[in-house]
Amino acid sequence: MLNMNALFLFILLSTLTVGFAGRHLPDKNPFTPKAYVARYWDKHVSNSLPKPSFLLSKASPLSATDSASFSKLAATNILSTRLPEFCSAAHLLCFPEVRPSLEKHTEDVGFQTYNDGQNFTNYGTSRPGGIDSFKNYSNSFLSIPVNDFRRYSSRSAGHVDSFVNYANETNFADESFHTYGTNAAGGSGEFKQYAGDSNVPDLRFTTYSDSTGGRMQSFSAYSEAGNAGGQTFRSYGKNSAGAANEFTRYGTNANVASSSFTNYGKGGAGPNDTFANYGVNMNVPEENFKSYADGTVGGSESFSNYRDGSNVGDDSFESYAKNTKEGSQVDFNNYGNSANPGTDTFIGYAKGAEGDHKVGFTRYGVNTNTTFKDYAKEGVSFASYNTSVSGSLVKRWVEPGKFFREKMLKEGTVMPLPDIRDKMPQRSFLPRSILSKLPFSSSKVDELKRVFKVSDNSSMDKMIMDSLGECERAPSVGETKRCVGSVEDMIDFATSVLGHNVAVWTTENVNGFNKNVMVGRVKGMNGGKVTKSVSCHQSLFPYLLYYCHSVPKVRVYEADLLDPESKAKFNHGVAICHLDTTAWSPTHGAFLSLGSAPGRIEVCHWIFESDMTWTTAD
Repeated sequence: MLNMNALFLFILLSTLTVGFAGRHLPDKNPFTPKAYVARYWDKHVSNSLPKPSFLLSKASPLSATDSASFSKLAATNILSTRLPEFCSAAHLLCFPEVRPSLEKHTEDVGFQTYNDGQNFTNYGTSRPGGIDSFKNYSNSFLSIPVNDFRRYSSRSAGHVDSFVNYANETNFADESFHTYGTNAAGGSGEFKQYAGDSNVPDLRFTTYSDSTGGRMQSFSAYSEAGNAGGQTFRSYGKNSAGAANEFTRYGTNANVASSSFTNYGKGGAGPNDTFANYGVNMNVPEENFKSYADGTVGGSESFSNYRDGSNVGDDSFESYAKNTKEGSQVDFNNYGNSANPGTDTFIGYAKGAEGDHKVGFTRYGVNTNTTFKDYAKEGVSFASYNTSVSGSLVKRWVEPGKFFREKMLKEGTVMPLPDIRDKMPQRSFLPRSILSKLPFSSSKVDELKRVFKVSDNSSMDKMIMDSLGECERAPSVGETKRCVGSVEDMIDFATSVLGHNVAVWTTENVNGFNKNVMVGRVKGMNGGKVTKSVSCHQSLFPYLLYYCHSVPKVRVYEADLLDPESKAKFNHGVAICHLDTTAWSPTHGAFLSLGSAPGRIEVCHWIFESDMTWTTAD
């Protein structure tokens, strides 16, 4: 009898293995998460179309043993004790823990290659002169640098710090400068080509250059062409004498970035700060100056070509230059000539200032909704205020080819293909067996942060809160939405909206991005009829998380993409055309690049790498 049972089990396992192999399942072990997802697809999708390999490849890579082990740890709330192993095995985004360092460096140091997750503590402390150079430091899009500069150059004299080509083209850089250059005399700090072309950088300067004498800080080509992210300057240059800070070409061409300056230069004597070409051509910049240069004695602040040619934006100057003494001067020159209306708020501006203070607004943009509240009217001049802006600025920030009209989807059309590359960090879904045991709500965010060892106010903290906020946002009129962290959850949502006869589509590869392409053979899904779809876009989270929502009144197309010269095919694109744009914002990029207004035209776009759209199967 025992032999018969063993034979039966052997036959059963052999059948399972051969069956899944015949369906092109890459993992032949029937008990892995990937194998389970393949069976789940067969059970819930009622057609015989080939399984979407691009979707199944995102399923958890965990082995059957690891999946069961980590599931037990999650069930007993001790998964954090194995976090490094879990993140590695499950292919998640987890930042390394930056541990304290007791190292001291008293000689010149040059950093050109290094390992991420460094704590630079007590570097350059009490140094007389010398230079530390960080050159070509962490320049890799695959790199996720996490570094902490703590008590760096403290109490030094004439010490020079140079960050050149630092963290360029990185992904989710997390850089923290604490008590940097405090009580230093002379010297300089240079940040040049810092975090350029980076994706969602989070850079924090806390008590930076406080109580210094004559120290110069220079930010040149800082965070240029970056995507999202933010910079925070808190208690920067406070109580310093003769400090000079220069921000040149800061955030140029960046997308949806934010900067916050709190207690910046407060109580200083003779500060000289220059913001030149700051935020130029940015898309939706947000700058917050709070208690900036309060109580300073003398000095000058200059904003030149600030937010010039940007799209929308929101700047707040609160308690700016308040209670200043002995002739402070602030100049806003060619400020806010944005392509679309931004909002500037000046609250308590120069209030309580003594002496011959001067605040000048010259060539201040017409596309700015400005509020002056509770500010000193004496000594404030407005010259060429609310000047017009060139119409050519309107399209400058909208990437060519990002939006197009439906009539462009015909054979022979030549059009630009935007950058459709996936800029998110590579991650995998979690198995539902683990996902269901993890907290996922803003009310339980502290539990979630403990699981993934996320520090308060860190970039990961912001990512999690932003994603939870979007997932918990009430759906718009007619929208059905859900955030999914497993392939099974995505299948469930798509089939609940469209039924079980579904297919999922994405553009085949990224070939041809940022180049002109020729449209080849075009096919409309469901015969080109108006239909509805479910579109899914990635969100930033430790594991792969998608925001999926129903999209009514669309047409979905697939099209061969050809080289315009040789006519050789190098890609197969998927495009979706939104036929009802009534609820879209008038300042949406589609209307800026195509003209017109909400509800008047249809808008089409390509499905980018790693995004996807579900339709009823033909």
